[in-house]
Amino acid sequence: MNALAARRRHPAAIAILLLLGLVAVGGAYSLLAPRQADASVVAAGDLSKGKALFLANCATCHGMNAQGSSAGPTLVGVGAASVDFQVGTGRMPLAGPNVQAQRNDNVKFSQEEIQDMAAYVASLAPGPAVPNSEYTEGQNADVARGGELFRVNCAMCHNYAGSGGALTRGKYAPSLKGVEGKYIYEAMVTGPQSMPVFNDANISPENKNDIIAYLQATQEEQKVGGMDLGNLGPVSEGLFIWVFGLGIMLGCAFWLGQKAA
Repeated sequence: MNALAARRRHPAAIAILLLLGLVAVGGAYSLLAPRQADASVVAAGDLSKGKALFLANCATCHGMNAQGSSAGPTLVGVGAASVDFQVGTGRMPLAGPNVQAQRNDNVKFSQEEIQDMAAYVASLAPGPAVPNSEYTEGQNADVARGGELFRVNCAMCHNYAGSGGALTRGKYAPSLKGVEGKYIYEAMVTGPQSMPVFNDANISPENKNDIIAYLQATQEEQKVGGMDLGNLGPVSEGLFIWVFGLGIMLGCAFWLGQKAA
């Protein structure tokens, strides 16, 4: 009986084994997990200046501590990439309530001020950082692969050529023509408006660069068919034929009728 009791496991043995297993799994994951391209880029900027700019321009809607309010969502955890995208494209600050924030070429803040605000928001909680230019310029990319990924993941909203399209309830997917690669990448990792988030687990940084290269290629390619009508597909083409083609045919019929009379 005493020998059996001596061989009996200590009550804490199972807990210790589980703890050791968790430590081993965590250590292995930290070594083998895929590298996040945007995590290596530290938000550059002056935190104190960024906070002052935030309080003067953003806190009215997003709250004094960026916790959000009825007028605007929380910014805790959105990362520097979200600030760089929204402010850098002139979407923020909004002039007033609207269904969707539109791109505005008249950007209110300088690039340095945007970096300061991005650094402040990034300091509140972890989030996507501004991507490295290695993945935003479409260099050394696979355009064919980018086209395949774009058609599978993006074309249903943005059109196969990135011309944009209508969504529900007055919203729309904006045109991607002329949009800088950095902003396309940031939109993918932050998911602005109705757009889903495509993090590195969904689409790798290299594949995001492929998509950017494909969009650049579609804008630079020669239009061998003549007028592209915005690459909007059969709707715009049908409207063109209905208005101009049918109009010409009616004009010819009227002219022939008048001549016969």
